[in-house]
Amino acid sequence: MPATLTAVEASDLKHVNYLWDDRVVQGMSPVERLVYRSNCLGADQRITNTGGGNTSSKALEADPLTGGEVDVLWVKGSGGDLRTSKAENFASLYMDKLLALQPIYRDSPDPGPKTPSEDAMVGYFPHCSFNLNPRASSIDTPLHGFLPARHVDHMHPNSVIAIAASRRSKELTAEVFGDEIGWVPWLRPGFELGLMMQREAEANPRLRGLVMSQHGLINWADDDKECYGLTLSLIEKAARYIELKDKGEQTFGGQKYQTLQADARKAVLVALLPWLRGQVCQQKKFIGTVQGDDKILRFVNSHDAPRLAELGTSCPDHFLRTKIKPLYVDWNPQTEDVGALKQKLSAGLDRYRQDYADYYERCKHDNSPAMRDPNPTVILIPGVGMIAWGKNKSESRVTAEFYNCAVEVMRGAEAMDEYIALPQQEAFDIEYWLLEEAKLKRMPPEKDLARDIVVVLGAGNGIGREVAHRVAKEGAHVVCADLNADAAQATANELTALYGQGIGVAGDGVSACGPAIGLGVDITCRESIRELYAQTLLAYGGLDRLVVTAGVFIPPSRDGQLTDQQWQLTFNVNVQGSYNVVDECRTLIKEQGLPAAVVLTTSVNGVVSKKGSVAYDTSKAAANHLVRELAVELAPLARVNAIAPATVVQGSTMFPRDRVVVSLTKYAIAFEESATDEELRCLLADYYAQRTLTKQPITPGDQAEAAYFLLSDRSGKSTGQIINVDGGLQEAFQR
Repeated sequence: MPATLTAVEASDLKHVNYLWDDRVVQGMSPVERLVYRSNCLGADQRITNTGGGNTSSKALEADPLTGGEVDVLWVKGSGGDLRTSKAENFASLYMDKLLALQPIYRDSPDPGPKTPSEDAMVGYFPHCSFNLNPRASSIDTPLHGFLPARHVDHMHPNSVIAIAASRRSKELTAEVFGDEIGWVPWLRPGFELGLMMQREAEANPRLRGLVMSQHGLINWADDDKECYGLTLSLIEKAARYIELKDKGEQTFGGQKYQTLQADARKAVLVALLPWLRGQVCQQKKFIGTVQGDDKILRFVNSHDAPRLAELGTSCPDHFLRTKIKPLYVDWNPQTEDVGALKQKLSAGLDRYRQDYADYYERCKHDNSPAMRDPNPTVILIPGVGMIAWGKNKSESRVTAEFYNCAVEVMRGAEAMDEYIALPQQEAFDIEYWLLEEAKLKRMPPEKDLARDIVVVLGAGNGIGREVAHRVAKEGAHVVCADLNADAAQATANELTALYGQGIGVAGDGVSACGPAIGLGVDITCRESIRELYAQTLLAYGGLDRLVVTAGVFIPPSRDGQLTDQQWQLTFNVNVQGSYNVVDECRTLIKEQGLPAAVVLTTSVNGVVSKKGSVAYDTSKAAANHLVRELAVELAPLARVNAIAPATVVQGSTMFPRDRVVVSLTKYAIAFEESATDEELRCLLADYYAQRTLTKQPITPGDQAEAAYFLLSDRSGKSTGQIINVDGGLQEAFQR
């Protein structure tokens, strides 16, 4: 397959997508074309994983001081992602200054990989920066700068990594690609590897790329479109070769266990996840991603899964997320129950932690950072699939993605030859690289509710919607629940637009959500509540904090009466509903074993007697005492508190136009019939405000701030308390 794909050849691709469009790049600058090429490559996970891979272009630019033409290397900066990269995500370096670093490195006391001199070269990159570009250069910069071609792609395609991670890697490279693609042994990315690649390219001008043992693919061309086409052609060629060698039903030694039916798999996960999250979160809390697609199930159900899982991953990008290896539990889904699974997982976790501690002690250096959390980030269960963990949903999804890549690498390597993992010392030196540690330390501190999963009932509008926004602002993963499922989803969509990208709602045992999901729930129906929690577990792996803002106020008839059914509905929602919600998550909280917080919403009406709302006021009085009772019941693991609003008119479904008009008439407040709903609400809110000490209308945002305080560790020693958020309503003062 030639370097530049023709339209026919592009349409014939089976294993990658050809996205280049000449019409799009027409008139673009060299940097804009580099961004376009990068986005095209990053859009296909078969080409490279999230955050992985690197691209570069050498372009002639006007020097900002002299105005003269200078050669500049534009290369993806540290921490960028090709799919989403923009021009500001690329570092720029003067080529002459970058090349001038070579003699400095060679003259250093100890040149070579894994030496202080190697790492020290990173400190010189800022001195090569073109036009004061603040974007930090990645460790891959020498790989791109030292190769002679104008355009370079370094990708992590599963098909080529399968060649790179095979025992006969060098021979397979020649078999698959011929003499135009070379091979280099494993070497940690950096200055030494860049020099090695430079020597290979200079010694063999025919070379158009290199397979990097245990790592990936790098290739180059003097035309950017040609470089893109070459990248795709090489990945396609490797994938087709693997396809020819595929073992079909005997992949991974054939099937040993059968996949559980969807309902049974869901039941296992719902019963398992709270307990499992508690086990892996002994040092820090994690957010989970569940995956049970055909490819991962084929692996976890196979005869070879225990052997291959123990070997761990190969590509450095993979094990930085997945750790040195996953935890595989040899559980028979057809003959053993969840209790047996928990026992095997418990023993496996103990063994994994000890293995990780031994690995650390065996491989550490005098200046190595302290040992990190020894719990696994990937857990493999036959019949069920994979559970991945990360500090947030995005990271756990990427962890799952990376182990999926590792599985496909193992499949390809085993089809062609024999899979081998990176030696443990090399893996350790990447995982505990001082430069990587320095990058971690530069990251901003986590927000108050980062790593927390918060369920907000009543999130479709009013106070609940504001609470959802407030906790999401603090980093929480939010389950927006409401009787109106569409309203709940609308709030979730707002949060997703602000804080991340989601792909939908959890379902069928596969989690594909972002920082928020929207779900319908009827808090008077326990089955509906159970399904809410089941979907929460499948989406995020657990539950940390719970807020109930759902409530109902039924205006009495003109003679001040409510029917028995209306009275019962008021108590069913305002009292029984809150109890149902908390009671149904009681076992979940206990199984998880992590500190939790519950905030209910009552009302100052619970202590203020007045005419016209006897059912509502009495229900809120009962809810006040429910808070205290639940605080006793759930101690010491969970704190239970409440906010007690007063006449929150803005955005409340309890104040439709008809009720507002009745209230305005009752209080002899003049209004125009033509006024909008919001104008009428403002009139009523101002009237209520004048009855308070602060003379300020009470808003949903005021309630959300109090709810956030009670949910957070800022109120970690408070439970059984009810905070009035009423502007200072004297009638509600406790006597």
